[in-house]
Amino acid sequence: MFAVTATQTDPDNPLAGLTLGERPEPEVPDGWTTVTVRAAALNHHDLWTLRGVGIRQDRLPIVLGCDAAGVDEDGNEVIVHAVIGDGPDETLDPRRSLLSETYDGTFAERVAVPRRNLVPKPAALGFEEAACLPTAWLTAYRMLFDKAGLEPGSTVLVQGAGGGVATALIALGRAGGYRVWATSRSEEKRARALDLGADQVFESGARLPERVDAVMETVGQATWAHSLKSLRPGGRIVVSGATSGAVPPADLNRVFFLQLSVVGSTMGTRDQLARLARFLEQTGARPMIDRTLPLAEAREGFAAMEKGDLFGKVVFTAGG
Repeated sequence: MFAVTATQTDPDNPLAGLTLGERPEPEVPDGWTTVTVRAAALNHHDLWTLRGVGIRQDRLPIVLGCDAAGVDEDGNEVIVHAVIGDGPDETLDPRRSLLSETYDGTFAERVAVPRRNLVPKPAALGFEEAACLPTAWLTAYRMLFDKAGLEPGSTVLVQGAGGGVATALIALGRAGGYRVWATSRSEEKRARALDLGADQVFESGARLPERVDAVMETVGQATWAHSLKSLRPGGRIVVSGATSGAVPPADLNRVFFLQLSVVGSTMGTRDQLARLARFLEQTGARPMIDRTLPLAEAREGFAAMEKGDLFGKVVFTAGG
């Protein structure tokens, strides 16, 4: 079968290890099944793997990709949950992994997954839209509706509009009844954030009209000081990554004086993925897709992500 594989890692030239071509059919352990992939979404995780982050070298070569939507062995349209783990919250299993870390991922014509990892795809969602949900959109969903502790009407600041999680936060926040503000260094991305549903947009680091109830932080070092300054007393920062470098130590005086809280967030559970899919079906919110490419042209999508030349998700299509 055709697949997109990491064959080597290089922190300075990650695309050097990106290999497109034939791979063996997936092995199917007991309790697992195969999904014929119709669409798969690109994440920063895939680029980090090519840089050697979070992957054991003895696992190479490995098929990349965490997210997919497709058809199971019984002909059902499904979404693939990317977290391989046990327990009621598989994200807390200390032995958990994501597809493409221990087991081959979704950038292939077929992928093997545990049966418990399949979620029915609502008919209202296309395969390309559904493929965006398991990582970026599920992370955003958990940040907003689980970790932020907000009521409808609250003001949420989304740092770094443009990436998959940030665009998901804007769209979900709008659909969930929040007042959403967003920042970006790019004038074009600020304009697109408004089109996506942000109530106001600002240049990165700009002084805001008022302090916000919560900050959704996925950028890290470049925005961390601004995130702290932007919170009202008692506000909360929800952190789910740091694409610009590690989050610096907090300004503890400010944190204690204003009773701010900083909470981490991970991808959600399979049950949360099912609720997210229903939420989109009911509200009409949909993922922002920057570009859709055939799996054979995956290198173009990786190159765009490496350059930061994206607004929303890159989706690869496979099969008919």
